[in-house]
Amino acid sequence: MKIGFVSLGCAKNLVDSEKIMGMLKEGGHEFVAKPSDAQVIIVNTCGFIQSAKEEAINTILEMAEYKKKNCQKLIVCGCLAQRYKEELEKEMPEVDRFIAIREYPRLHEILKEELQAPLQVYGKSERLSSGKPWTAYLKIAEGCSNHCTYCAIPLIRGENVSVPMDKLVEEAKELAGRGVKELVVIAQDTTKYGIDLYHRYALLELLEKLNAIDGFHWIRILYMYPDEISDELIEGMKKLDKVLPYFDIPMQHSDSRMLKLMNRRGDEHTVRKLIEKIRDMFDEPTLRTTYIVGFPTESQQDFDKMCDFVKEIRWNKMGAFTYSIEEDTAAYDMEQTVSEEEKQKRLDILMNLQRDISYENNQLMIGKTIEVLVEGKDGLSDKYVGRGSMHAPDDVDGIVVFTSAKPLELGTFVDVKIDDADEYDLYGELEKA
Repeated sequence: MKIGFVSLGCAKNLVDSEKIMGMLKEGGHEFVAKPSDAQVIIVNTCGFIQSAKEEAINTILEMAEYKKKNCQKLIVCGCLAQRYKEELEKEMPEVDRFIAIREYPRLHEILKEELQAPLQVYGKSERLSSGKPWTAYLKIAEGCSNHCTYCAIPLIRGENVSVPMDKLVEEAKELAGRGVKELVVIAQDTTKYGIDLYHRYALLELLEKLNAIDGFHWIRILYMYPDEISDELIEGMKKLDKVLPYFDIPMQHSDSRMLKLMNRRGDEHTVRKLIEKIRDMFDEPTLRTTYIVGFPTESQQDFDKMCDFVKEIRWNKMGAFTYSIEEDTAAYDMEQTVSEEEKQKRLDILMNLQRDISYENNQLMIGKTIEVLVEGKDGLSDKYVGRGSMHAPDDVDGIVVFTSAKPLELGTFVDVKIDDADEYDLYGELEKA
């Protein structure tokens, strides 16, 4: 059958989508780019925060319009289906089947029933790459055991469950064999990898095995919780030539009282010492973080403390979000003291602060030569677009725009001399040999 597939949400959800698409392709189904050409439409949803839920609902309703024309079935899976399956089945009769994440072990049976064709067990087929062929995500664990009071992930995905190391190495070798040059290691909390399986922190051991695989040029780690980044991990990463000194450390706040309310471990003193160790160990590490503004009872003083910490640390990359009230989380019943208007005001202040810091950080790159992964070319300007080691492939870290007198192959690495920069992007030219 001709299938239209829509994947929403984070990279972890994207990995699920690629696995589902892989089993469908192996089963003989064909994917089409236009929903109007599809006989079956599958939407893999996100249900993390309110804006993601709204996007998912709107997407489902949009796809339902195609079902009125020539599409035979509309199937919805993923986080939204996991969290609200019963309610959605009542409210959205236009959807033929809602599939919760907990049902994925028998996904082949469910889809066989819906599509009238046999399929391989979920996760057994080769993943179908849905993005640029030189970059792939490796999801090393499912769920999360941190239970931050604002977060619904444990409700949706369950407790942290690590993927056995041998399976990850096998999957990584398969990705390298198909030409992946940049491997991005992800989980809700990558630093907890292995505790449930091996009763020890095993991220470094996994990285050592991944580093030994031929084919990878960059290995990047996302979502490293600050209190679990040990000296051993930092020192070990330094010895691995493919592992980038890229530290994605979600802070969420800087005030100790707020962190306790969020059920976040560690405080500003712990993070300050951690940042000092990282900067002492690596010449030019990339430090990225995220913050939440407007959490219940956050005072102006609490927010000011966050801003002061951002000024002090001078993160290379930073994202921020307004607090989203999520039912069934511990924070849901907390006193909501910050208005939506005030949340947005604080978000604007924080992001403007980071914009200035990012601009100043990027200005320091002028005159330097950096390694860039070539990812595209603008036909109008005749300039190439790529990413440096400081840019994750999630469209939030910025890009490198550069000129080259000779044609370049996409997916290759080149040296670019930076001659200009703005708040987020770098500009330059191919380094002459």
